[in-house]
Amino acid sequence: MTAKTTPPALFTLYSLYARSRILPATLAALACTALAAAWAAYWLRTQPQFGRSPSARVPVVVLAPLLAAGVIGTGLYTHSDELDRTAVRPWWPRRTTHLLVLTALAAASLALAVPGRPEEFGAPAIVRNLLGATGVTAGAAALLGARLSWLPMAVYVSGSYLSAPRTPGGAAAVWAWPMQPGPQAAAWVTALVAYAGGAALYAWRGARRESG
Repeated sequence: MTAKTTPPALFTLYSLYARSRILPATLAALACTALAAAWAAYWLRTQPQFGRSPSARVPVVVLAPLLAAGVIGTGLYTHSDELDRTAVRPWWPRRTTHLLVLTALAAASLALAVPGRPEEFGAPAIVRNLLGATGVTAGAAALLGARLSWLPMAVYVSGSYLSAPRTPGGAAAVWAWPMQPGPQAAAWVTALVAYAGGAALYAWRGARRESG
């Protein structure tokens, strides 16, 4: 006869899981990122020198997803790594669910924080950049560890921000996809491939084991 898990026991299990993945702090940091993005987008649009420019919100749609992805990536660290790797049931479904839920919450909050039409670097661009940045960060967590998972994407975004051409499209839509407006199909393909690859790598391997 199989013993059933009672509701209090389930609540305890979920609570332990959330604490081992610092989920409360991760959710709070994502909420703060969305609020900061909303304020920055509003402030930029109120400035007379560049408020009417379609690219006025480029810093927001580039930096806010980078910060959110960094929060998600560092939140993939676990204090129970040995228990996870020796568990009877495979952990990849839990890792996948964990990453998908955090990505969905971050995407929804940032899309609401920075509304607007695609050609004005609004919600489509910020959601695309979040997906790509989170994929790269998740893959980095599997290869470098959760604590340094933010670093590769930060370096990449800094380089593309400084070197991307002013005119969207062309080859830059692939290698400088974070700097593209929303409708660029090539930028979307690149971001989705990055997310799928990074999420699959993290789901398969988990975050790299770290000491300390």
